[in-house]
Amino acid sequence: MPGPGFLDLPVRSAKPRRTGITHVLDRGTPLAQVTELLVQNECYVDVWKFGWGIAYLDPQLAAKLDLLARHRVLASPGGTLLEIAWSQGRTSEFLDWAADAGFPCVEVSAGTVPMPDAAKRDLIAAAAERFIVLAEVGSKHAAVRLAPEQWAVSPDCVVFEAPREDQQAWFVRRFGPDVNLANVPPDGALGLETFRLSLRADTYGAWTPGPVMSPAMNTAPVHGT
Repeated sequence: MPGPGFLDLPVRSAKPRRTGITHVLDRGTPLAQVTELLVQNECYVDVWKFGWGIAYLDPQLAAKLDLLARHRVLASPGGTLLEIAWSQGRTSEFLDWAADAGFPCVEVSAGTVPMPDAAKRDLIAAAAERFIVLAEVGSKHAAVRLAPEQWAVSPDCVVFEAPREDQQAWFVRRFGPDVNLANVPPDGALGLETFRLSLRADTYGAWTPGPVMSPAMNTAPVHGT
């Protein structure tokens, strides 16, 4: 029971969880700040993504990965970094580096570098031999359109990218407290939890106390944009 325990709140899954995932996006947060955020938010953060190519350059990467593991938070390098490695024929080198660094997850995306669907499937399969794979659906290019039938699955299996608070509130109202949300600012995890538990006007009354989502499916969630 979160907080002092005297309020009736929507039921939330506990870590390690497969629904209600909070995935945060690290844009270059200093180690000291990561430490403070994890002390405050350990029970609310499930996945920590090093955005874009930050993991490739971050001199504090090893210390951050050790800290995240101790706080039971899965770490992933950004999908853009793997896209660049794939485009240069360096997929094996990337996967070896990620494994040696201690990443439990990798993200496979095709939002920056044009990638055929077959190549993306092969990349997912190769990565899945050693990692938990977060497969992103969507593109960073506005001209690219995806029909829902191309990726439609149960919401339990999708991690929706929602960096803004208005997006987070909409998804909680639409799918409930245990909706999976990604690219949340690291310092926004606690605020997101108040959305999930109807402790803010934006989501108050949207869900009554008690179970709200179907049981987790035996498949790894994927990203959605």
